Amino acid sequence: MSDEPVLEICDVVRAYPGRTAVDGASFTLPRGGISCLLGPSGCGKSSLLRLIAGLEAVDAGTIRLRGQTVAAAGLTVAPERRGVGLVFQDNALFPHLDVAANVGFGLAGLAAVDRPARVAALLDRFHIAHLAAAWPHMLSGGEQQRVAIARALAREPSLLLLDEPFSGLDGHLREAVRDALLADLRAAGTSVLIVTHDPEEAMMIADNLVLMAEGRILQTGKPQDCYHRPVSIAAARLLGDLVVTEAVVTGGVATTPFGAVPTPNAPDGTARLVVRPDALIPGASGLPATVTRSRFAGGFYLVDATGAGGRHVSYRCAGDPPAAGAPVTLTLRADAPAMIVPADE
Repeated sequence: MSDEPVLEICDVVRAYPGRTAVDGASFTLPRGGISCLLGPSGCGKSSLLRLIAGLEAVDAGTIRLRGQTVAAAGLTVAPERRGVGLVFQDNALFPHLDVAANVGFGLAGLAAVDRPARVAALLDRFHIAHLAAAWPHMLSGGEQQRVAIARALAREPSLLLLDEPFSGLDGHLREAVRDALLADLRAAGTSVLIVTHDPEEAMMIADNLVLMAEGRILQTGKPQDCYHRPVSIAAARLLGDLVVTEAVVTGGVATTPFGAVPTPNAPDGTARLVVRPDALIPGASGLPATVTRSRFAGGFYLVDATGAGGRHVSYRCAGDPPAAGAPVTLTLRADAPAMIVPADE
């Protein structure tokens, strides 16, 4: 497999009257695997997907697919010439075509004698061969999704774009459909970019994350790196709860309410400590606080507490949580990742 990225986004801008949806976005995607574009609703994710697919033109910047420029100011390669498959949130199946005809819709460029075999192979790959003669309205949500993805892959695109593909599914069905589909896509060796606003889902399914907010790309990398080593508070917040408190750095050590933190690369002066709730544990020294409530979260309790000056903190408790009103002293786990950022960030 070539080391060349399947997708390169460089300083891409897309503006609409009164707002800039994509504001200087830049990132690359490796070939193969599952990548997730994660960000809150309205941050520009879907607009960026439409730019990659060629449904809209960029105002500035460049988009390259397999090393070829497909979008730049004054240049827009047609969607059908990009080698990109796109599945919208609502799947957008053709209601007047059965499943087999939906999957084969984009194969007009393939010799007629070869089309049935291609369609049959896709129906088998996504376990929907028994639905070949069914109509879209007869399908479940998960079945419609499989048909839409099979149709998008019929022309063998080098990149498949999925816009919030699992948002219409609930509970156990969502998890089961998601895991089965992604297993099939991995087996096919397809490069996939999934748009989602669900951080837990993104971290569970992605080989690579692309974090986006307010039209900008904040960070890219493996889920564990983005979670434990965020480049900013804004990037860290996209992946879950944070505890942010003051710190003072002196000689490569940050003094914090939870104890001392080695910070060899941080300049002396005031700063802020950023950690996840799972970095805090009860200890003999640290921040004295009073428990205000606890919430059951499956494999742990999330305990809220208030320290001096009304400082709110949360930490995870694996066993039975302390009662509201109980005193607790919170310190940092010795192995906990911690980030020190400038005081004005």
